[in-house]
Amino acid sequence: MFDDPRLNLARGALGEVRVVHDPTLPSRVMRLVNTDGDEFFAKQHSERDRYTRELHAYLAWGSRLIGHVPRVVGRQDRTCTLLLTAVPGVRADTVAPGSPEEEQAHYEAGRVLGKLHHATSAPRTGAVGTELAQRLRGWIARADRADLISKVERDRLNHNADVLANTLMDSAVCHLDYQPRNWLIGDAFGLCDFEHMRRDARIRDFTRLEFRRWQAVPSLRTAFFAGYGQPLNDTEQRLLESFGAIEAVTALVRGHEQDDLSLSTHGRTVLTRLT
Repeated sequence: MFDDPRLNLARGALGEVRVVHDPTLPSRVMRLVNTDGDEFFAKQHSERDRYTRELHAYLAWGSRLIGHVPRVVGRQDRTCTLLLTAVPGVRADTVAPGSPEEEQAHYEAGRVLGKLHHATSAPRTGAVGTELAQRLRGWIARADRADLISKVERDRLNHNADVLANTLMDSAVCHLDYQPRNWLIGDAFGLCDFEHMRRDARIRDFTRLEFRRWQAVPSLRTAFFAGYGQPLNDTEQRLLESFGAIEAVTALVRGHEQDDLSLSTHGRTVLTRLT
């Protein structure tokens, strides 16, 4: 523990700190409290590109979401370690399903994401779709090599790749893991985990919500877009279905590689809907 880069970074930046055990956190994230009782999180990445992306996201785009996101108060590039302030609140995935609190969380999530998208939006081009189609085809090849998909499923996934490659779509800075486990409900709506954040197709930022919660509870989709201020039109909804292909095949491959049954099951469920 005393040689832990996260703890060393925190002590250098904050002085004396206490580690708070939190079983809900991934092993690479540490919750800390300083002598004034202020909470912080120290996070060490195992992949340098994710560290670089998350650091850039907080520094470049955190100013668009002041009051909603952590601030970087320390970093160590050599060990890919970040020290972040804590945003007060409880994780949104801990509220009771079907409760008014859950619906309010989706409304606030839509409002805050709308601020980020609006501030960073760019006009429609074909470049975004082409890149996403290439990425999807790479995941299809991985699933095929692992014998995770049938010929019919492969053909359907490739059809969705063709749709993406031939669709003009607007872009924005996207969180790309936008779901309740990364939302914090408190005096203000909080948002964390920026390691996937980059410019991407704007509609893609709704994919995990669409395929992991909204289809079962459409009222949450309604609440979200009431906050977002711009509901999806029919064309955008169809595009969201094509992004479901990426959701399905990545879940299948990662579930297989990580021996994660729940992730594999989710990928299979989404793929069945698409085919």
